[in-house]
Amino acid sequence: MVLLSAGPGDLELLTLKAVRALQQAEVLLLDELVDPGIVELARQARVVRVGKRGGCRSTPQAFICRLMRRYALQGLRVVRVKGGEALMFGRAGEEIAFLREAGVPVRIINGVSAAFAAAAALGVSLTHRQHCHGVSFVTAHTADHGEPDWAALARSGTTLAIYMGMGRLERIARALLVHLPGDTPAAVVQAASRQDEQAQATTLAGLLALPATGEGLPGVILVGGALGEAAALAGRAGEPEPEVRAAG
Repeated sequence: MVLLSAGPGDLELLTLKAVRALQQAEVLLLDELVDPGIVELARQARVVRVGKRGGCRSTPQAFICRLMRRYALQGLRVVRVKGGEALMFGRAGEEIAFLREAGVPVRIINGVSAAFAAAAALGVSLTHRQHCHGVSFVTAHTADHGEPDWAALARSGTTLAIYMGMGRLERIARALLVHLPGDTPAAVVQAASRQDEQAQATTLAGLLALPATGEGLPGVILVGGALGEAAALAGRAGEPEPEVRAAG
Protein backbone atom coordinates (compact mmCIF):
# COMPACT_ATOMS: atom_id res chain seq x y z
CA MET A 1 0.00 0.00 0.00
CA VAL A 2 1.40 3.37 -1.04
CA LEU A 3 0.41 6.73 0.43
CA LEU A 4 1.43 9.12 -2.31
CA SER A 5 1.81 12.91 -2.17
CA ALA A 6 0.75 14.50 -5.47
CA GLY A 7 1.90 18.01 -4.62
CA PRO A 8 -0.08 21.26 -4.90
CA GLY A 9 -1.30 20.76 -8.46
CA ASP A 10 1.44 21.04 -11.06
CA LEU A 11 2.15 17.44 -12.09
CA GLU A 12 5.74 18.38 -12.98
CA LEU A 13 6.34 18.66 -9.22
CA LEU A 14 5.79 14.91 -8.78
CA THR A 15 8.89 13.03 -7.71
CA LEU A 16 10.35 10.25 -9.83
CA LYS A 17 9.45 7.82 -7.06
CA ALA A 18 5.82 8.98 -7.24
CA VAL A 19 5.71 8.49 -11.01
CA ARG A 20 7.07 4.95 -10.69
CA ALA A 21 4.46 4.09 -8.06
CA LEU A 22 1.69 5.44 -10.28
CA GLN A 23 2.88 3.44 -13.25
CA GLN A 24 2.82 0.25 -11.17
CA ALA A 25 -0.54 0.92 -9.51
CA GLU A 26 -3.48 -1.43 -9.98
CA VAL A 27 -5.90 0.64 -7.89
CA LEU A 28 -5.76 4.42 -7.60
CA LEU A 29 -7.71 6.08 -4.77
CA LEU A 30 -7.79 9.68 -5.94
CA ASP A 31 -8.20 12.73 -3.71
CA GLU A 32 -10.35 15.73 -4.71
CA LEU A 33 -7.63 18.37 -5.10
CA VAL A 34 -5.29 16.29 -7.25
CA ASP A 35 -4.89 17.28 -10.92
CA PRO A 36 -7.16 14.80 -12.76
CA GLY A 37 -4.46 14.41 -15.41
CA ILE A 38 -2.52 12.27 -12.95
CA VAL A 39 -4.53 9.25 -14.10
CA GLU A 40 -2.55 9.30 -17.36
CA LEU A 41 0.45 8.16 -15.33
CA ALA A 42 -1.48 5.17 -13.98
CA ARG A 43 -2.99 3.74 -17.14
CA GLN A 44 -3.34 0.18 -15.88
CA ALA A 45 -5.03 1.21 -12.63
CA ARG A 46 -8.66 1.16 -11.68
CA VAL A 47 -9.45 4.75 -10.60
CA VAL A 48 -11.66 5.27 -7.55
CA ARG A 49 -12.41 8.91 -6.71
CA VAL A 50 -12.62 9.53 -2.97
CA GLY A 51 -12.88 13.30 -2.82
CA LYS A 52 -12.82 15.24 0.44
CA ARG A 53 -13.26 19.00 0.40
CA GLY A 54 -14.27 21.47 3.10
CA GLY A 55 -17.84 22.68 2.86
CA CYS A 56 -18.74 20.17 0.15
CA ARG A 57 -20.16 16.69 0.07
CA SER A 58 -17.21 14.40 0.72
CA THR A 59 -16.36 10.72 0.86
CA PRO A 60 -16.42 9.64 4.54
CA GLN A 61 -12.97 8.94 5.96
CA ALA A 62 -14.04 5.59 7.42
CA PHE A 63 -15.20 4.45 3.97
CA ILE A 64 -11.85 5.46 2.42
CA CYS A 65 -9.99 3.47 5.05
CA ARG A 66 -12.11 0.39 4.40
CA LEU A 67 -11.53 0.68 0.65
CA MET A 68 -7.76 0.82 1.15
CA ARG A 69 -7.85 -2.22 3.41
CA ARG A 70 -10.10 -4.21 1.07
CA TYR A 71 -7.99 -3.69 -2.04
CA ALA A 72 -4.68 -4.12 -0.22
CA LEU A 73 -5.78 -7.42 1.36
CA GLN A 74 -6.73 -8.63 -2.12
CA GLY A 75 -3.02 -8.41 -2.94
CA LEU A 76 -3.45 -5.46 -5.34
CA ARG A 77 -0.95 -2.63 -5.71
CA VAL A 78 -2.95 0.20 -4.16
CA VAL A 79 -1.91 3.85 -4.34
CA ARG A 80 -3.79 6.37 -2.21
CA VAL A 81 -3.16 9.75 -3.87
CA LYS A 82 -3.38 12.88 -1.72
CA GLY A 83 -2.93 16.51 -2.73
CA GLY A 84 0.05 18.43 -1.39
CA GLU A 85 2.20 16.58 1.14
CA ALA A 86 0.32 13.55 2.45
CA LEU A 87 1.72 13.96 5.97
CA MET A 88 0.59 17.60 6.26
CA PHE A 89 -3.03 17.99 7.46
CA GLY A 90 -4.20 15.14 5.23
CA ARG A 91 -5.42 12.63 7.85
CA ALA A 92 -2.52 10.43 6.91
CA GLY A 93 -1.98 9.50 10.55
CA GLU A 94 -5.47 8.02 10.78
CA GLU A 95 -5.05 6.05 7.56
CA ILE A 96 -1.61 4.73 8.51
CA ALA A 97 -2.84 3.59 11.94
CA PHE A 98 -5.90 1.90 10.42
CA LEU A 99 -3.84 0.01 7.83
CA ARG A 100 -1.17 -1.08 10.29
CA GLU A 101 -3.85 -2.43 12.61
CA ALA A 102 -5.18 -4.43 9.65
CA GLY A 103 -1.68 -5.82 8.98
CA VAL A 104 -1.21 -3.80 5.79
CA PRO A 105 2.31 -2.36 5.33
CA VAL A 106 2.36 1.28 4.23
CA ARG A 107 4.98 3.02 2.10
CA ILE A 108 4.95 6.82 2.09
CA ILE A 109 6.06 8.97 -0.84
CA ASN A 110 6.58 12.61 0.03
CA GLY A 111 5.69 15.62 -2.09
CA VAL A 112 5.59 19.43 -2.18
CA SER A 113 3.23 20.99 0.35
CA ALA A 114 1.04 23.94 -0.60
CA ALA A 115 2.90 26.39 1.67
CA PHE A 116 6.14 25.83 -0.24
CA ALA A 117 4.40 26.18 -3.58
CA ALA A 118 2.86 29.41 -2.28
CA ALA A 119 6.28 30.69 -1.24
CA ALA A 120 7.59 29.89 -4.72
CA ALA A 121 4.67 31.79 -6.27
CA LEU A 122 5.60 34.83 -4.17
CA GLY A 123 9.33 34.43 -4.73
CA VAL A 124 10.15 34.40 -1.02
CA SER A 125 11.74 32.16 1.58
CA LEU A 126 9.49 31.19 4.47
CA THR A 127 12.54 30.97 6.73
CA HIS A 128 14.50 34.08 5.69
CA ARG A 129 16.98 34.38 8.53
CA GLN A 130 16.81 38.18 8.60
CA HIS A 131 13.10 38.05 9.38
CA CYS A 132 12.31 34.88 11.33
CA HIS A 133 13.78 31.76 12.87
CA GLY A 134 11.36 29.19 11.54
CA VAL A 135 7.96 28.42 10.08
CA SER A 136 4.81 27.18 11.81
CA PHE A 137 2.31 25.11 9.85
CA VAL A 138 -1.18 25.69 11.21
CA THR A 139 -4.62 24.38 10.33
CA ALA A 140 -7.52 26.76 10.81
CA HIS A 141 -9.74 23.75 11.56
CA THR A 142 -8.87 22.11 14.88
CA ALA A 143 -10.18 18.62 15.66
CA ASP A 144 -12.51 19.97 18.37
CA HIS A 145 -13.71 22.83 16.13
CA GLY A 146 -11.90 25.32 18.35
CA GLU A 147 -9.38 28.02 17.45
CA PRO A 148 -5.60 27.64 17.31
CA ASP A 149 -3.67 29.46 20.04
CA TRP A 150 -3.14 32.62 18.01
CA ALA A 151 -1.39 34.38 20.90
CA ALA A 152 1.25 31.65 21.15
CA LEU A 153 1.69 31.56 17.39
CA ALA A 154 2.10 35.33 17.25
CA ARG A 155 4.80 35.14 19.95
CA SER A 156 6.65 32.33 18.16
CA GLY A 157 8.58 34.66 15.85
CA THR A 158 7.96 32.29 12.95
CA THR A 159 6.31 32.64 9.57
CA LEU A 160 2.75 31.34 9.90
CA ALA A 161 1.54 29.09 7.08
CA ILE A 162 -2.20 28.71 7.66
CA TYR A 163 -4.00 25.92 5.82
CA MET A 164 -7.74 25.49 5.26
CA GLY A 165 -8.48 29.05 6.30
CA MET A 166 -9.91 30.70 3.19
CA GLY A 167 -13.47 30.41 4.45
CA ARG A 168 -12.57 32.26 7.65
CA LEU A 169 -9.94 34.70 6.38
CA GLU A 170 -11.42 37.75 8.12
CA ARG A 171 -11.82 35.88 11.41
CA ILE A 172 -8.20 34.72 11.31
CA ALA A 173 -6.92 38.21 10.50
CA ARG A 174 -8.88 39.78 13.35
CA ALA A 175 -7.65 37.15 15.80
CA LEU A 176 -4.02 37.76 14.85
CA LEU A 177 -4.44 41.55 14.91
CA VAL A 178 -5.02 41.27 18.66
CA HIS A 179 -1.41 40.09 18.99
CA LEU A 180 0.48 41.44 15.95
CA PRO A 181 0.81 44.91 14.37
CA GLY A 182 -1.46 45.66 11.45
CA ASP A 183 1.54 46.28 9.18
CA THR A 184 2.85 42.72 9.66
CA PRO A 185 3.46 41.39 6.12
CA ALA A 186 0.99 38.79 4.89
CA ALA A 187 -0.10 37.09 1.69
CA VAL A 188 -2.78 34.83 0.30
CA VAL A 189 -1.97 32.32 -2.43
CA GLN A 190 -4.67 30.20 -4.05
CA ALA A 191 -4.22 27.28 -6.43
CA ALA A 192 -0.45 27.49 -5.97
CA SER A 193 1.51 26.06 -8.94
CA ARG A 194 -1.64 25.65 -11.06
CA GLN A 195 -2.66 27.55 -14.18
CA ASP A 196 -5.31 29.45 -12.19
CA GLU A 197 -2.88 30.43 -9.43
CA GLN A 198 -3.67 33.72 -7.64
CA ALA A 199 -1.21 35.43 -5.29
CA GLN A 200 -1.78 38.63 -3.33
CA ALA A 201 0.81 40.29 -1.09
CA THR A 202 -0.51 42.60 1.62
CA THR A 203 -0.37 43.19 5.38
CA LEU A 204 -2.23 41.59 8.25
CA ALA A 205 -4.63 44.54 8.35
CA GLY A 206 -4.83 44.44 4.58
CA LEU A 207 -6.23 40.92 4.71
CA LEU A 208 -9.48 42.47 5.91
CA ALA A 209 -9.77 44.52 2.73
CA LEU A 210 -8.64 42.01 0.13
CA PRO A 211 -10.77 41.93 -3.02
CA ALA A 212 -12.66 38.73 -3.71
CA THR A 213 -10.31 35.91 -4.57
CA GLY A 214 -10.99 32.85 -6.67
CA GLU A 215 -14.14 31.29 -5.27
CA GLY A 216 -13.67 27.70 -4.23
CA LEU A 217 -9.94 27.64 -4.91
CA PRO A 218 -7.78 26.04 -2.20
CA GLY A 219 -5.46 28.54 -0.59
CA VAL A 220 -2.77 29.20 1.99
CA ILE A 221 -2.54 32.29 4.21
CA LEU A 222 1.00 33.37 5.05
CA VAL A 223 1.84 35.85 7.82
CA GLY A 224 5.22 37.12 9.03
CA GLY A 225 8.18 39.37 8.35
CA ALA A 226 9.54 37.17 5.59
CA LEU A 227 6.48 38.05 3.49
CA GLY A 228 7.69 41.65 3.31
CA GLU A 229 9.99 40.49 0.54
CA ALA A 230 6.92 39.59 -1.53
CA ALA A 231 5.36 43.02 -1.09
CA ALA A 232 8.64 44.67 -2.07
CA LEU A 233 8.89 42.48 -5.13
CA ALA A 234 5.31 43.25 -6.14
CA GLY A 235 5.98 46.96 -5.96
CA ARG A 236 9.30 46.91 -7.83
CA ALA A 237 8.93 48.52 -11.23
CA GLY A 238 9.87 46.49 -14.26
CA GLU A 239 10.04 43.16 -12.45
CA PRO A 240 8.28 40.60 -14.68
CA GLU A 241 8.24 37.65 -12.30
CA PRO A 242 6.66 36.46 -10.15
CA GLU A 243 3.22 37.90 -10.90
CA VAL A 244 2.27 38.97 -7.40
CA ARG A 245 -0.29 41.71 -6.80
CA ALA A 246 0.20 44.04 -3.84
CA ALA A 247 -2.97 44.72 -1.89
CA GLY A 248 -4.07 46.70 1.11
